[in-house]
Amino acid sequence: MRTALVVDDEPMIRRQVAETLIRYGFEEIIEAENGKEAVDLAAVRKPLLIVMDVSMPVLDGITAADKIGKRNPTPIVLLTGTADAETVERARLAGVMSYVVKPFREAQVYAAVDLAIHHFVEVSSLREEVASLKETLETRKLIEKAKGTLMKNGLSEPEAYRKMQKIAMDKRKSLKEVAEAILLMEA
Repeated sequence: MRTALVVDDEPMIRRQVAETLIRYGFEEIIEAENGKEAVDLAAVRKPLLIVMDVSMPVLDGITAADKIGKRNPTPIVLLTGTADAETVERARLAGVMSYVVKPFREAQVYAAVDLAIHHFVEVSSLREEVASLKETLETRKLIEKAKGTLMKNGLSEPEAYRKMQKIAMDKRKSLKEVAEAILLMEA
């Protein structure tokens, strides 16, 4: 179910945003009136999108966005009456994906939501790719270290690699697991 969280201390703004998001295609709208409620609801309900005011009681929208982003990254659109450079910079550092200045038109919210969702997907994809590349690099380093250990025992580099491959196939283990085992035996 496509769920969005709308957070604003003004019920009329919440209702206006909720109606806009329903027309956009969201099926369920969860509402909160302050940043703390937003953080709690985001953790439990895991919405696909959050549209949140900046100035709210208990916990402001930017601080809430930062907390939500650290726990459960989600595309966030901020609504605000101010667009000063300091607020925009704080929002950017908190991981906010888009920004709409009040009073807003429905078309502005649509555009901001589109940008936020697409930017979020792109950033998430890049993060996954970076994590995968880091894992590959770490595995490669382990394999090279293990080859070095085998080479100290008189094997050439190709022989050491072939021996690791054979062990991996015979034991049905990955090269990384074989490399870790070789390095553990050396320690």
